[in-house]
Amino acid sequence: MLTVKLKDFAKEHKEMLENCLRASIERLNAPSIIKESMLYSLEAGGKRIRPLLLFATLHALGHDSKKGLNTAAAIEMIHTYSLIHDDLPSMDNDDFRRGKPTNHKVFGEAFAVLAGDALLTYSFQMISETPEEYAAADTKLNLIRELSKAAGAEGMVGGQAADIEGEGKQLDLSQLEYIHHHKTGKLLAYSVLAGAMLAGANDEQMKDLSQFAFHLGLAFQIRDDILDLEGQEELIGKPVGSDANNQKSTYPSLLSMEGAKEALTDHIGKAKAYLKSSSLSTSLLVEITELVAARDH
Repeated sequence: MLTVKLKDFAKEHKEMLENCLRASIERLNAPSIIKESMLYSLEAGGKRIRPLLLFATLHALGHDSKKGLNTAAAIEMIHTYSLIHDDLPSMDNDDFRRGKPTNHKVFGEAFAVLAGDALLTYSFQMISETPEEYAAADTKLNLIRELSKAAGAEGMVGGQAADIEGEGKQLDLSQLEYIHHHKTGKLLAYSVLAGAMLAGANDEQMKDLSQFAFHLGLAFQIRDDILDLEGQEELIGKPVGSDANNQKSTYPSLLSMEGAKEALTDHIGKAKAYLKSSSLSTSLLVEITELVAARDH
């Protein structure tokens, strides 16, 4: 397989995804205010790390990345809906996201809630509409089932609930890892596993990729916690120290900043080890892993 640089791969696939997202919303037979609210947050920027993981996993397994376009769009819709709802006054009460006013500041709380609801439900429709040439009916059903688990009470929503319950409390490391594995890690892991499912990966490949995704998810959140204290507001798109202000336990607060950075290095190392163990063409996934470790926003 020809060597592909992540920069070029990301640019091509991000453009493909952006076009898909916009076209998917524009074709909806729905009130214009909802479509505008959905697009406002979908197009607010972001790294698109989850879709990129899916595309890179398909590449690692030697499959056409177009196979994963609908599923990648679905993942980004769910991620975006969660951000819209997280920012609401009843949740984190944030005024800015990625340097722009949050959805409810522009469209009001009611339409922000409805836009999030619409993105969540549309995500499953997107997967169901994957062309048959890219995924058989049973594969699409499995993709929808696993996404429901990753995004619902057993995954992201459960992690969010535990996060809210933990505010103002001193959590231990296992409790913090539960929150981050579910709130952030499950959807990241799904992005990898969805690519593997679409490519028909075998059991051993699925095992290695699952462990890779687990450690990458924790590394992603540890880096987030570090950036909340050491990041630049203009880059991270929100006030520095917001976790501390919301009385949330973080890796630096439990382990010290030095300990958090050591934990980050440990999880990044383990993620790379599982990629090596898979014997797949994982150069893009390795680059993404290094990007997660070093990102500044």
